[in-house]
Amino acid sequence: MPAKVASLVSYFVTILLASVRDSNNKKRLKTIMAVTIPTLSAFFVLGLVFCTSCKRKKGTVSENDDVEVPMFDLDTISLATNNFSEANIIGAGGFGSVYKGQLLTGQEIAVKKLSRNSGQGIQEFRNEVVLIAKLQHKNLVGLVGSCIQGEDRMLVYEYMPNKSLDYFIFGLCLLTFSTLVYANPLDGERSASFGWQTRFNIVLGIARGLLYLHQDSKLQIIHRNLKPSNILLDSKLNPKISDFGLARIFGDDGNEAKTKRVVGTYGYMSPEYAIDGTFSVKSDVFSLGVILLEIVSGRKNRGFFHPDHHHNLLGHMFQAWLLWMQDKALELVDPCLEETCIKSQLVRCIHVGLLCVQKHPDDRPTMSSVVFMLGIEGVVLAQPKEPGYFFVERCSAMDTAVSGKETVYSINAVSTTSVLEGR
Repeated sequence: MPAKVASLVSYFVTILLASVRDSNNKKRLKTIMAVTIPTLSAFFVLGLVFCTSCKRKKGTVSENDDVEVPMFDLDTISLATNNFSEANIIGAGGFGSVYKGQLLTGQEIAVKKLSRNSGQGIQEFRNEVVLIAKLQHKNLVGLVGSCIQGEDRMLVYEYMPNKSLDYFIFGLCLLTFSTLVYANPLDGERSASFGWQTRFNIVLGIARGLLYLHQDSKLQIIHRNLKPSNILLDSKLNPKISDFGLARIFGDDGNEAKTKRVVGTYGYMSPEYAIDGTFSVKSDVFSLGVILLEIVSGRKNRGFFHPDHHHNLLGHMFQAWLLWMQDKALELVDPCLEETCIKSQLVRCIHVGLLCVQKHPDDRPTMSSVVFMLGIEGVVLAQPKEPGYFFVERCSAMDTAVSGKETVYSINAVSTTSVLEGR
């Protein structure tokens, strides 16, 4: 339509110029100009109004573009969460708060309410709605619906009663490489329920969920923010990958992409993404490898201090690799697993984890290979090369922003949501 307006304007201008050339009658010329100039002005104004209207309409439509999920009104969500009571908050982060709620049908839900002060959150909200609405897998968190009313934007998820993976791994016992401190030990029953077989099933579930995102779904999706706090656990401790706010869709011919704005969680980003902004499916593989080593060891990937540097070495995976090369891999294992672990299976998990965190992306396996290696005992695996890591000064700070290339890290592993109880 704007092209038609331009064409009409051009037509009238042509007529005016022709009249000027062909007419010696000043009176006639004045008459033509008196008619043509207001007409051109009118078309110009109408064109501006039309373009503005189109942009507004396009912006409105894009809020729910291609989204096929139930839309809840604000009154329904407010009633379900007891008017967004502080007592119902089960998580909080940079993009808002997460509330536990219950619909009139009795279904328990987790409502992620976007903060009005989060400019980036609006785009991530839309990203998450569009992606999860199109994804269906038992190891991905289910989207019940969404709510968009005025400035309020909310995602409504299925409620996960068993919190997130980090609560179970790091709530059991807090370890460093020199000491073992029981900071918040779980009771005997819960400790037994989170033994080796449960952890191994969680590893397989996360791997299958990622395989679906990378290869088996209609869209090739890179999560970009995989970490234990984004792995939710249902009533049977089955893992569900959540938080797709930073996820990116790749075309069939896309292998990698680059961004100037690196956003993620310190300790789980691959080195090529953290340093250069380059990401691919191998970035998610790296994050999975870190999580796998954390599940096996029960240790956070930020606990190792190198005495020869005034830096914290990003990750205990370097120490894990050194132990592997010295044939001492079992020293990495969480002492809480001594009575329940299957050693051959556990060593294989360490091996696969180290293959996933190798420095160069091309050396890391694909997710189909990871699932295969985890499931088949007799497969001969390659020797893992040195893991990827990088140094960051002043790691004790809670959040670090690096100028130049816009980089945002979350050092406390809760860049988006921090789970306080089940959700």
